[in-house]
Amino acid sequence: MLNAFEVVTTVVVGVLVGVEFAVAFVMNPILNALPDDSTQLGNAHGGRMLGAVMPFWYIGSLVLCAVWAAAGWGDRHSGLVVTAAGLLLLSVVMSIVLLVPINNRNKTWTPENRPADWKQQLARWNRYHYVRVADLIAAFALLATARA
Repeated sequence: MLNAFEVVTTVVVGVLVGVEFAVAFVMNPILNALPDDSTQLGNAHGGRMLGAVMPFWYIGSLVLCAVWAAAGWGDRHSGLVVTAAGLLLLSVVMSIVLLVPINNRNKTWTPENRPADWKQQLARWNRYHYVRVADLIAAFALLATARA
């Protein structure tokens, strides 16, 4: 039973990594290549869409990892799982403290009401997001290694 749970946890975290990687390295470059109004509207829509789903996905991934760590406590790879859980916790804290405040502002902007520094705010969000993606990749790699 624990083996199946480990696989499910690894897949859930892996898909999370894939989505966030795609946002950073596929979607944002596409949106940034569009005219300003389209860039801003696309980012606002993406912020609303993903902002509604990602909290559950992040917290769910963390909970799954914590359950795996508790259930497998004492196994030879439990340290990897605990470290992965710590990295997922860091990603949640980073999201709440650094990324969500920018996203909450961004998702309400329109071309008519966006602030003059909207591009700088989105660039700051992107920089924080790159760090978060690296953190998530590390957590996923630890979980995959623990499964090996």
